[in-house]
Amino acid sequence: MSETITQRRRFAPGLGLWLFTLSLLPVLVGLGLWQFDRAAQKQQQERQMQERQQAPALSLSQLEQSRPANWQRLVLTGHFDRQRIWLLDNRTRDGAAGVEVLQAFQDDSGQWLLINRGWMPWPDRRDVIQVNTPSGRQQLLAEALPAPGSGFRLGDAAAASADWPRLITQINLAELSQQAGLPLASWRARLIEPSASAALRLDWPALPMSSSRHTGYAVQWFCLAGALFVLFVWAGLRPESRGNNNNDEHDR
Repeated sequence: MSETITQRRRFAPGLGLWLFTLSLLPVLVGLGLWQFDRAAQKQQQERQMQERQQAPALSLSQLEQSRPANWQRLVLTGHFDRQRIWLLDNRTRDGAAGVEVLQAFQDDSGQWLLINRGWMPWPDRRDVIQVNTPSGRQQLLAEALPAPGSGFRLGDAAAASADWPRLITQINLAELSQQAGLPLASWRARLIEPSASAALRLDWPALPMSSSRHTGYAVQWFCLAGALFVLFVWAGLRPESRGNNNNDEHDR
């Protein structure tokens, strides 16, 4: 009758395996914690966004501070500058290429603002894009936006062009103010009333990344950390030498 012999294994990871695991595991855990922190920040932003979008709209003269809070609803009354228009490039809707139209607007309070009027298609760049501006005094329902991010860019053609409208890939209010020769405010707004005569397509995308996506990324990082630990344990288990097993049998 044959006897089944179970080979014993002992946990003895080598130096290289220790160094690899100890150098990578804290990075994966740290990335997971960072994504959880980002998720908490986005949840706070989403709550603020919902609360302020439900609050009554205010005129600039009713604001307690020089600039409105992010996502504050506003009633703006004034007129558009018919010439100073920028086209924010690389914006898509339903897979179609287009631009968002940014235009200088002077409120009755005297402030010059940068207003995002919405998206319009521009599939063929060989065609000259036509942006119609409503004439006369306008009353706009808008919301204040957070400060634009300062991401990488290759350069805008607007800086070297004297023609309007000007194509840009990133919003820098100080640069746009200099280009326009107008004292644009240090904050910007976007239209939220589709029926307004100045409104283009206003199905604004949500925040660049929702809190749930950050949470999902955090779970992925922690899963990778767990998989690394399991791999470390598995790779560190080594079979005991046969000589040790024979000694054990002899001792018994």
